[in-house]
Amino acid sequence: MTDPFATLPFPVIDGHNDLPWECRMRRGSSVEGVDGTALTLHTDLPKLRAGGVVGQFWSVYVDVDEPDPVRTTLQQIDLVHRLVARYPDDLRLARTADDVRAAVSAGRIASLLGAEGGHAIGDDLAVLRTFARLGVRYMTLTHTADTAWADSATGERAHGGLTDRGREVVAEMERIGMLVDLSHTSPDTMRDTLDVATAPVLFSHSSTTAVNDHPRNVPDDVLARLTDNGGVVMITFVPAFVSAAWAAWEAADPASRPADGPIVTVADVADHVDHARQVAGIEHVGLGGDYDGTPVLPPDLRDVSRYPVLADELRRRGWSDDDLRALAGGNVLRVLGATDAAFVAD
Repeated sequence: MTDPFATLPFPVIDGHNDLPWECRMRRGSSVEGVDGTALTLHTDLPKLRAGGVVGQFWSVYVDVDEPDPVRTTLQQIDLVHRLVARYPDDLRLARTADDVRAAVSAGRIASLLGAEGGHAIGDDLAVLRTFARLGVRYMTLTHTADTAWADSATGERAHGGLTDRGREVVAEMERIGMLVDLSHTSPDTMRDTLDVATAPVLFSHSSTTAVNDHPRNVPDDVLARLTDNGGVVMITFVPAFVSAAWAAWEAADPASRPADGPIVTVADVADHVDHARQVAGIEHVGLGGDYDGTPVLPPDLRDVSRYPVLADELRRRGWSDDDLRALAGGNVLRVLGATDAAFVAD
């Protein structure tokens, strides 16, 4: 297949977008208006086109305290399938790297699915396999709380990382070609997973601890291990993860802090991208904006149309066109392709 990315300056395959949850919560799970006629969110089809987004992992997220997470996740998977069916001239469902290339060649935005949080499977590997058959290509091992088998970055961290059951979940994910997503996990869960991983892992929306020491970010020793593992850290734009000044403002008492938080800029995000490149290597960095998953974003990157602003900042820092294409989508496409055979076979 001819490489459809070769002539595109910054073809983005983004690791994490919460538009499906916003459609559920704000619009009764309707997918109408995503063409830009009725939404006032970070994401709609014209903004995706303007931002050069050629592929999107849509998050099929549900709350950690959801009483019936399997059923609700199935509803979110259905929502994404309905979204793609509603806008066939703009979106195409994708499961494999070749599907992504075919969609881009046809002028469509490749639409992939990612489950956010191991609670979604109800501790049942049959559910995990069913999600894969419905097109879910990654699962984040935890969300904001620990699961029964893995520690979250923001949980109690009662397990000290990944349990034996957690290792069983990881092994089954790799067997069926589902990418293991380590965003939201504790550093010990990250390390324990990399100890047993036989396929590239993903951080779908995380930034770097060295630039901002936030629990949701990735420490340097873990970043360095991506070189051997082959995985990708997809840098996110969430202000608290990007900027220590913003995180401190956000944590302060609202009654005593300034009304407006400090400005977080595209340069701040680029600092995380540069640091991840320095530690892990250019082949192991991508982008996961977390659009519509956070109420506030850096003004420079205020919606999905703004990815070219980041590309311009990195060009000013000396990034080549080839490096920019790798960051934007080439690296995560490689990781996807490395697990396609197992995913298709199952």
